[in-house]
Amino acid sequence: MSNEVYTNHPNFGLLYRICLLDEASELFATLYAQRLFFIVKQPKGGPLEFMPVGRTDARVLVEQQLRSLKRNGKYEDYGVLQSTHQQTFQ
Repeated sequence: MSNEVYTNHPNFGLLYRICLLDEASELFATLYAQRLFFIVKQPKGGPLEFMPVGRTDARVLVEQQLRSLKRNGKYEDYGVLQSTHQQTFQ
């Protein structure tokens, strides 16, 4: 079973999820170049909202999520996100 999540951006095509940010938003990146990042929110009953973020801001968001996972003892999720962080930002 795969934990990969994808969505389609109206202009940039297929995006894949890097991580959850909170219960209402997620961080996505373009599938092939991994250079464009978006915070994707879905208001209750509304369409997806795509908010572009820079690479540095995206990296900070992922690092904050890593600290949160480690602090909460979610080591399996931490390991998966750490691997994604390394592949995406290094």
